[in-house]
Amino acid sequence: MSTSPLMPKATAVWLVENTSLTFEQIAEFCKLHPLEVRGIADGEVAAGIKGLDPITSGQLTREELERAAKNPNHHLKLAERKVKVPEIKRAKGPRYTPVSKRQDRPNAILWLLRNHPELKDAQIIRLVGTTKSTIAQIRDRTHWNAQTLSPVDPVSLGLSSQIDLDFEVARAAKDRPAALAAEVGSTLLPAEETTAPVPASQPFADMSKPKREEEAAIDVDSVFAKLKQMKRPVDEDGDEH
Repeated sequence: MSTSPLMPKATAVWLVENTSLTFEQIAEFCKLHPLEVRGIADGEVAAGIKGLDPITSGQLTREELERAAKNPNHHLKLAERKVKVPEIKRAKGPRYTPVSKRQDRPNAILWLLRNHPELKDAQIIRLVGTTKSTIAQIRDRTHWNAQTLSPVDPVSLGLSSQIDLDFEVARAAKDRPAALAAEVGSTLLPAEETTAPVPASQPFADMSKPKREEEAAIDVDSVFAKLKQMKRPVDEDGDEH
């Protein structure tokens, strides 16, 4: 709750014109300097400001004002509000980026796209406060300043905190293993296909490795040929020489 009245100068003008309070009492209640209150009384300060009655506005009770008028050392106190107005909570929206740092957002977006491609556009928007169209332009290199952009960490630029960045990266990593598994499964062949024998319809599939059946046939022929050469000639009587 605020300790000063609404429209303090207008309230001071009314108190100066309608009460016998001291300048110090009015200055303390309105959070002004005593010399400023004296200037109001002399017409040098707050010229043209219409006085605001703190009693009708509910900021000061008549009993409190009478006590202060009787005792110059009495300190005025604001009246408690009869109706408490709840504080309005602002809905969460896109992160606000100061004007001085908005020119650094494309560099931060480029850094996020290169170093954390798993982040979704909505996560990048939450981190640096940009738009989907800007992200698409930087990703496609169609941004008007694409030639001069350089990737810079958004944390070092002050566009995001390290806690927020780590949270979004960890959040995106939850869906990453499933995507990687699907990608690997679509590129690698199963073991049954890689270890299967080469079909016979491919005559040039494996010329570097001779088949075992051909090697065996060649060995048998050479053995029989050597045996024929080793036979000794036989004469007419059937005796071997």
